Amino acid sequence: MAANFWTSSHFKQLLDPEEVDVVHQQDKDKGITLEEFKLIKMHMANYIMKLAQNVKVRQRVVATAVTYMRRVYTRRSMSEYDPRLVAPTCLYLASKAEESTVQARLLVFYIKKLSSDEKYRYEIKDILEMEMKILEALNYYLVVFHPYRTLSPLLQDAGMNDMSMTQLSWGLVNDTYKMDLILTHPPYLIALACIYIASVYREKDITTWFEELRVDMNVVKNISMEILDFYENKMIADERISTAFLKLALKP
Repeated sequence: MAANFWTSSHFKQLLDPEEVDVVHQQDKDKGITLEEFKLIKMHMANYIMKLAQNVKVRQRVVATAVTYMRRVYTRRSMSEYDPRLVAPTCLYLASKAEESTVQARLLVFYIKKLSSDEKYRYEIKDILEMEMKILEALNYYLVVFHPYRTLSPLLQDAGMNDMSMTQLSWGLVNDTYKMDLILTHPPYLIALACIYIASVYREKDITTWFEELRVDMNVVKNISMEILDFYENKMIADERISTAFLKLALKP
């Protein structure tokens, strides 16, 4: 993995939110709205997390897999690339990229165990074929930097590295992968936004610390608002997910 975010392919591939919030024409033709597009990605991020719990990989692998999945859909439509195959394949690819390899047959075993739905029941050959398509869609750029890398040092520097603050901040970072923030913002800013939210929630005044960092607090607060908006709106009825999949003719 590259040691410097600013010279990495991850930095070079950061997108504007307007570039991420684009429904591909093939999906539009099936009636998929932007809201449904986001819902499907969030649903598949949750699915990756469930699979990961069963195959027992590190959180970093999960985060990389979700990032791959979200990157894929900035370039390919869901009509072409079935999310229910893309999601586990991204986990398979991420496990190799992060040197925590999961065998395809083990992944397929848990895919079948977690769902009786035939639409989820893929075989090893399907995973391997989709892996090549995903690599091509990603232009073979597999480097991902995560907020976790800077979170602990920042918490320590802010004097907020007690267990409760660490757990709260870490949990907030985990939830950012249910959004597209990793595609649009440098990871250290996402980490700072999570620390900012945690400090407000725990009623800890670290204003002076933030001022000394000389970061653009408007950006940090905007990211924080995106995270808080997500929590406010995350109570989503399953029917809305089902409707979106039906439009893709991928009946859940």
